[in-house]
Amino acid sequence: MNPGDRIRAEGPDRTVEGVYLPSSTPEHLVVKLDGGYNVGLDRESSTVEVIEPDVYDVAGEEPADESTSEIAYDDDLPTISLLSTGGTIASTVDYRTGAVTARFDAEDVLRAVPELAGRANYRGRVVSNILSENMEPAIWQDLARAVAEEIEAGADGVVIMHGTDTMQYTASALAFMLETPVPIVFTGSQRSADRPSSDNVMNAVCAVEAAKADCAEVLVCMHATESDDVCALHRGTRVRKNHTSRRDAFETVGASPLGAVAYETEDSPTATVTFDGEYVERGHANLSVDAALESDVDLLKFAPGMDPAFLDVAEGSAGLVIEGTGLGHVHTDLVPRIEALVDDGTTVVMTSQCLEGRVCDRVYDTGRDLLEAGVIEAGDTLPGTALVKLMWVLERESDADAVAAAMETSVAGELQDRSVPWT
Repeated sequence: MNPGDRIRAEGPDRTVEGVYLPSSTPEHLVVKLDGGYNVGLDRESSTVEVIEPDVYDVAGEEPADESTSEIAYDDDLPTISLLSTGGTIASTVDYRTGAVTARFDAEDVLRAVPELAGRANYRGRVVSNILSENMEPAIWQDLARAVAEEIEAGADGVVIMHGTDTMQYTASALAFMLETPVPIVFTGSQRSADRPSSDNVMNAVCAVEAAKADCAEVLVCMHATESDDVCALHRGTRVRKNHTSRRDAFETVGASPLGAVAYETEDSPTATVTFDGEYVERGHANLSVDAALESDVDLLKFAPGMDPAFLDVAEGSAGLVIEGTGLGHVHTDLVPRIEALVDDGTTVVMTSQCLEGRVCDRVYDTGRDLLEAGVIEAGDTLPGTALVKLMWVLERESDADAVAAAMETSVAGELQDRSVPWT
């Protein structure tokens, strides 16, 4: 029995028929059903019959011509570096636990997405292999340096495969740490490759096309709708994941996406990139990387009735970003505690829990008291982006006025001059 064989497996409680997959383990055999889902069966308690040998590829589809699926070097194509950090786009199912586990490296993704063939020359590199909830500032720094090395080595664009849950933080970090002459595009998937509704192929193809395009910024490329028709290109400092599981979970907050990639699959997958907003053009900036971060910065969400003791987490820390209510408020009883933090050397920055609009602490008494206490307004900077930006700023500025000026100035498109209604 070989991967690709069509088999019938009879277990103690069920019989399944499908394609035998190479992801099987000594203890388990994995079968792709005709509906697209994978199932795992215990080998010892299952009887297996080969119905037809190796007539399908491992995706359960008719095998492609090797000349069209092979990823070969072509002098006429740009070079795209694929950097892997883990996440669902680079994951498989662990049939011991039934959980999705980060497993594939960048080269595995190339083999798993033959639709990438012929679009570019590729270099694969694994920076980390973690679930995105385990991401941390030290890995952001490693990733920024890896991106710079790839560009120095001649990459015409970089695609970063990343778990979706913390992608917006990592994208923001690289936007601050890097000046780039080429596109840097983050992508991932909401649904793993073993599911028929997986978005990994389309997102990967669209991300590669965006990395070949003219916008030399840090972008996030993910489904723009629930259908397989278009990916949105979000600026890395203005994007937020707004749904736990929908394929179109990512949105640009307070503006429209910078661009889109239209995706067609009628004959063979085609992807067309367009841009609507202003952006930094390819080749405009010289490559530079400054990955230093002050990691002793916290993000705290205010809630009604919150015990002032929650602010103890920031005692002695370099910085604190607060998600306040509305225009940027907290309970009036917290203001003296916040002022004490500022007096002790902690930089405190105010953002809003609202998805749209900006902080303005000059309207109500509480806001004015916070300004008097030394709190810095972050305008319409998203809370997560403000956290990353404060890490970046505090490593470069020590004077309180200089820190405030930096947090109130747009560095990588994170802070807009005006907040306007957006639909």
